Amino acid sequence: MTETGRTEVQQNLHILAVLVENRFGVLARIAGLFSRRGFNIFSLAVAPTDDPSLSRISIVVDVHNTDVTQIAKQLDKLVNVLEITELQPASSIERELMLARVAGADAAAVEQLLAEYGGSIVDSTDEELIVSLHAHPDQLDLCETALHEFGILELQRTGRIALGRLGG
Repeated sequence: MTETGRTEVQQNLHILAVLVENRFGVLARIAGLFSRRGFNIFSLAVAPTDDPSLSRISIVVDVHNTDVTQIAKQLDKLVNVLEITELQPASSIERELMLARVAGADAAAVEQLLAEYGGSIVDSTDEELIVSLHAHPDQLDLCETALHEFGILELQRTGRIALGRLGG
């Protein structure tokens, strides 16, 4: 995707932090709602909170064809949804994790590149490396583009997670 295309996609993305009861089937009901309504999920991350009876779901939605408030209203109708917050980029901290298997012909050059982004090599053989980086999604995009020079053999990204800034 071109930088212009990526920017256009980013402008349509909104982050919803959804606090739900940590129960069987909640995620399936949320996914079903998105499917039935034709809402596009760009990324989704879910995990228990500090309270094991609750989970927080970070949903990055593409609102190209709909209004984010409409999505929130539909989510709010689900029984196990307790709270929905739209996180604005300027007032939140976003992170994502990337693992990539890279051709390892020049491990020193890959390590130097990763140092620029705060990443590291977490496993290696003479032929390939597995690298790890957690950062803002835009930084991951840049690092991923740079890693293509070495040959990405396999790539996995977690999807965005976010929390509102302190005092914001």
